[in-house]
This record gives sequence, structure tokens and C-alpha cells, in this order.
Amino acid sequence: MSRDLPPLNALRIFETAARAESFTAAASELNITHGAVSRQIKLLEERLGQQLFVRQGKRSVATDHARAFALEISALFDRMGDATLRFGKSPRSRVVRVNAQTTLAMRWLIPRLPEFHALHPNVEVVLTTASSADPGFRGSFDVAVRRDPGAAPEFRHFRKTPLFSEWRTVIAAPSLLERQPLQRVSALARQTFIATATRAGDWEAWLTAAGRESLRPASFLRFDHFHVSLQAIVDGLGIGIGTLPTLSRDVTQGRLTLPFSELRVAGADYVALVPAAADGARQLHDFIAWLVAVASEAPSA
Repeated sequence: MSRDLPPLNALRIFETAARAESFTAAASELNITHGAVSRQIKLLEERLGQQLFVRQGKRSVATDHARAFALEISALFDRMGDATLRFGKSPRSRVVRVNAQTTLAMRWLIPRLPEFHALHPNVEVVLTTASSADPGFRGSFDVAVRRDPGAAPEFRHFRKTPLFSEWRTVIAAPSLLERQPLQRVSALARQTFIATATRAGDWEAWLTAAGRESLRPASFLRFDHFHVSLQAIVDGLGIGIGTLPTLSRDVTQGRLTLPFSELRVAGADYVALVPAAADGARQLHDFIAWLVAVASEAPSA
């Protein structure tokens, strides 16, 4: 597909000048002359058909429109830089950059990181998170932990290592069940159901598996992301559908309980994704091997 793009060098100089709020400062940062900055800004203004900077005294100041444009361009340059790091040869360092979806990072990965650090005390793990509503990649990383994307073409440049398969069932805070015991599925009709926008259909799928498709709760609470819903469940505001083994430590440590653990629905498969062009640094290999070992310990019930 043909793209009608402005000159990239002019964009780079424009973004620097808008951010630095000075042609002189931009010239110093880029190690070029003030005149070179002025010429590239003029070129870009001609390309866009409107003025980007106005004179205020002796200074050229970006217009409101130009500042908004510069923010967009800056974000794109950040993504280009991240992609370059991701698909280029990483420097020889003892750092592993990990990207994982928020709930998985908070409830499964982070609690287990001390185990990795005990085995590899000289390796630093830098963790960033992503919303399950955004399956794409933002930021640079060495390995991403994701739901298996299958044969999606945008993932063809990644090596895939299987980790574990999730299953879903009803979860609740022990304190809530002390007040309102759940001995039968029919008792759910007296409860508040907590639902999540990014996991639409979870309750419907579980109720179907339980043979109670027509059951309706006393009320609903809805949240945008699962880690928010999970906090509401832990606080006893209602009951929800949770995923195991992601939440297994919450269960073993008594923050959550599974009133109907035998009634379950299959969930997503999780994998570790590594850019195919990654250089195979030792610390990355060690981290992937550790992930696979930890995932193999995931309880099946």
C-alpha cells in the first residue's frame, strides 16, 4: 500500500523543535545549524499547507495545532525506536525485558519472580504490562507472554513457546461465602455477578456448562478490565468468573475460593513470544526455560 508521508528528516527536526520550543535548542540537540532547522520546518509547512511556528519576540514558537501534531509524531518515533530494539541485535547485557498482560503479570508472574532471581541473581527483569483489550505490542521487549495468537500473520516473526492452558470457574472471597454460602448453583441467583468488558461472555459460557443458562443474579457490577473486577471480587463485592492457574496463588493463600471448582470452562492457551531475530542471549534463554518449568507446575485442578 502506497503511503503519502512527509519527509522523515523534516518530521524529526520538527518534532525536536516543537519539543525543545526553540530552533536554536533543536539545532544544538541534533548537531545541525539553525538554518538547517528553519529550512526543514519551511519544507514541512509547505508540505502540510499551513504554518507550524509563529514569531514571539526573537523566538519561533509552535502553534497549538503544531504541538498536537508533534505529540502524535513523537509517539510514532517512540514506536519506531522500540521496534528497532525489538528486531535488532540487543546489546550484551544481563537484562531481560518482559511484556505480559496486566492480570497475568500481577497474579501469576510477579509473585514467582523471586524464584527466578534466586536462581539467576545477576539477571535483571524489566516488566511492562499490556491490556488484554490491546493484543498488539507497545514498547520494546525480549519476550512477551500472551494468549496464543494462533496463525495470525502479524505474529509470524515471533518464535512461540507453549506455557499453559487456562480454565475458568466461579471465584469468590471467602468472607462473602461465610455470609452467603453457596451450596448449590441455584443459590447464585441471590448473588451479585461481577462482569468484565474485556471478558464478555464469561458468565454465559459458565452457566451454559453448568446447565443453568436461564439463571439471573440479583444484580450486576461491571468493570472495564479484569484486574479491576478481581479487586472487587477479593473485596467481597460479588462473585465472578476467574482463570486458573493464573489465580492459583490467590486460592492457595486464601484470598479467593472456588465454590464450584468441578464446573469449569476451557480458557486460553498462553505462550512466550520471542522475536525471531533475537540474538539468543543466555539470560533470555534462562528466563524462557524458567517460564516453561514454572508453567509445568501449574495445578490441573
